Amino acid sequence: MAADSSFDIVSKLDQAEVDNAINQAAREISTRYDFKNTGASIERSGDHGVVIRANADERALAVLDVLKDKLVKRGVSLKTLEASDPKQSGKESVINGTFSEGISQEQAKKVSKLIRDEGPKGVKVQIQGDELRVTSKKRDDLQAVIALVKGAELDFAVQFTNYR
Repeated sequence: MAADSSFDIVSKLDQAEVDNAINQAAREISTRYDFKNTGASIERSGDHGVVIRANADERALAVLDVLKDKLVKRGVSLKTLEASDPKQSGKESVINGTFSEGISQEQAKKVSKLIRDEGPKGVKVQIQGDELRVTSKKRDDLQAVIALVKGAELDFAVQFTNYR
C-alpha cells in the first residue's frame, strides 16, 4: 500500500526581500526629482512594520507606490502589506504599514472549506497552527488542489511547501 502524499499551505514572508525592497525604494526616493524637497522618506518600524513620511498626502501615496513596485519586483506578494490611509502628523503625512505573516484560524477554515467543497474526493485537510497540511493518496489530486487554491480569490498570500 502506497503512503499518502502531502504538502503544506503556508503564508510566509521573506524578511530579507522586504528589507531589500524598502532599501531600494529609499534609494529611489532620495534620487528622484519629483521627491526633492518633499521630506519623503521610508523606513522599517519593528519586525513587521514600515513608516512612510512626506509633506503631502499625494507624495506619501507616491512613496507607497514606489514601495509596492519594488516589492513586486522582488517577488513579495502585495497581499502581505496592509497600509493605512495618509494621516496628518504636524506638517507631514504619515502612512503606517504592516506586513502580515501566517494564516489565521478563520482564513485556514475558509481554505479548508474551499478544498472540501470544490476539491477532489479523498483529499484530507488538517489545520496545524498557522499552516494547513493537505494529504491524498494520489499526487494528481494534490496538483488539482494547488491549482484550486491558486485560482481562488484569497485575501492573503499563500505558498506551497513540503510537497512529498
